[in-house]
Amino acid sequence: MNYETDEEKVEAIKKWWKDNGLSVIAGAAIGIGAIFGWRLWVGHQESTASEASIAFEQLLLDAAGNQPDAVASQAGMLQDEFGSTPYPALGSLVAAKTLYMAGKPVEAMASLQTVIDKAPDPALARIAALRLARIQVSENQLDEAEKTLKAHDTSPAFAGEFAAVRGDIAVARGDLAAARAAYQQAIEQGSSLSQLLRLKIDNLPAAG
Repeated sequence: MNYETDEEKVEAIKKWWKDNGLSVIAGAAIGIGAIFGWRLWVGHQESTASEASIAFEQLLLDAAGNQPDAVASQAGMLQDEFGSTPYPALGSLVAAKTLYMAGKPVEAMASLQTVIDKAPDPALARIAALRLARIQVSENQLDEAEKTLKAHDTSPAFAGEFAAVRGDIAVARGDLAAARAAYQQAIEQGSSLSQLLRLKIDNLPAAG
């Protein structure tokens, strides 16, 4: 539409602003609010990660000082306050090792079960399952160890490690042929414990 005079143009602008000004202001406010909200969220995430990292470092110090109760407490705090970060799972893995070395296998297994249940990464859950199965074998909970392996042996990347634990279960049951086969399978599947497994095979009594 063309306007013949400046007065007509001014009146048209006033009318348009009257009809549309509120929505323009609202749109601008929403846009600015979204930008501010995004920056606030990013800042919060960075702050949370930093605080979680500091808490995890304290847990490591407690573990190095052989303070299982302090480690367990710190791991619980990480779980309660920083559940959106990877640190609770890592903290619980460290806590489990510290507790087991302190002669607290039940508490160690509970810590590992927490990782299995809540880990944000399936790889962390599988690591926890492997450690749980190893403790179950050492505690002669062989049926429980088998159940743990069956539930979590679902990745080729960990197949060798799970096979090694199956070998340990077979040894505990006196099934030396099955143990030898499981250890050999673990080696072939690239277990990180290949040298130890070869020693275990060599130390198994001869068949017959």
